[in-house]
Amino acid sequence: MKEYYQQRAPVYDRVYSYPERQDDLRELEEYIPAQFDRLDIIEVAAGTGYWTQFICKKARSILSTDITPEALVQINNRAGDMQNVTTKIVDAYSLDSPELGANRKSNGAFAGLWYSHIPVRDIPKFYQSLHGCLAPGATVVFIDNSSAQCDRLPLSHTDQDGNTYQDRELDDATVHRVLKNFPTETQLIESASSYGENFIYIEYQNFWLFQYAAV
Repeated sequence: MKEYYQQRAPVYDRVYSYPERQDDLRELEEYIPAQFDRLDIIEVAAGTGYWTQFICKKARSILSTDITPEALVQINNRAGDMQNVTTKIVDAYSLDSPELGANRKSNGAFAGLWYSHIPVRDIPKFYQSLHGCLAPGATVVFIDNSSAQCDRLPLSHTDQDGNTYQDRELDDATVHRVLKNFPTETQLIESASSYGENFIYIEYQNFWLFQYAAV
């Protein structure tokens, strides 16, 4: 999957141009930044920085992380006032590593279109990584695709752990099998039950949003 996103980085933002997603995107582009007003944010799997460009208008600072250097290049190339944004190549399962600063505790976290790519068995590992760098009370927001995405990209495979996959074709005609899960509200709350409280779940036509306060 890492190779797939390395190759896709220059054209990744096409997913935000699909006509059926526009109404949802306008709502999310307004709602999400408002949750991070004057907070110090860690952004997980920031990709090309589509969401970064909106969140930075409200947040005090953003540390945008991604395992893919090619994606972070797109953030640094974005136009506009993003002086409060720094980028760092960090795996989403190592957010609590010393390289991010042992004493750094963010009071906000965001992950856009990342949760669906976490293998089921690695979800606890991700939460441990994320909350290792969050202060108590931190605002956490995840968004991802609803199952409506399967209209464009049908599921092609399910493994023994219950992970589902899509076969995606890049511009060079190579086909990559990409893990893409579609968790329910109940599954999201259960997965975060040891780490958060005050859960909020909002279902849009093409996306879902999951939000909570870190304990």
